Amino acid sequence: MWGTSLADVSSRERFWWGFLVIVLASVAAGAVSGLSPAQRPLPGVAVFHEPVAGFLLTDQTGGPFGSENLRGKVWIADFIFTSCAGTCPGMTERMRLLQGRLPGEIKLVSISVDPRRDTPEALARYAKAHQADSARWHFLTGPGEAIQRLAREGFHLGISEGETREEPIIHSVRFALVDRKGALRGLYDASDPPALERLIADARALLRNS
Repeated sequence: MWGTSLADVSSRERFWWGFLVIVLASVAAGAVSGLSPAQRPLPGVAVFHEPVAGFLLTDQTGGPFGSENLRGKVWIADFIFTSCAGTCPGMTERMRLLQGRLPGEIKLVSISVDPRRDTPEALARYAKAHQADSARWHFLTGPGEAIQRLAREGFHLGISEGETREEPIIHSVRFALVDRKGALRGLYDASDPPALERLIADARALLRNS
């Protein structure tokens, strides 16, 4: 009469576990709602909230260009080189797609991992060949050591020597999304169409909510 059945115990355990889940969800929702729109996690995005280290390189016009030029802007970056016959042409074509589909306020930055050959003049020819809007799409070159450090420490992207003629330099095929405060917000596989659609949606959300 006074005993407790296993069914009763299981029922009580389910109740309390369910109650705990609700409480934790409420706390998490409250924490997220306390963030500014620019800080809130974007669906499907790995939120880093790490500032990209300040940098100063040279763009396709031969002038200085760096993080100060991007302050207060939402921007997307990738790492390529103009003589690449492997992944780079596809990456640049997809960056051109982003140029057409994203608002003009969102900047695009392509950084060469082969600065010895990718002079400003070479980058200018490459930009023209790919119909880059020079007002918003910048191609950068500079000291090799600085570019490698920026890729690895600023964007968490690797660079190494390749073993084929088509890819003498191995680099990431990811696009990086950076918010107005210079924080890295996500990395997206440039070869994956659904990832590109997420990038477009997330970039628009950052522009709208920050």
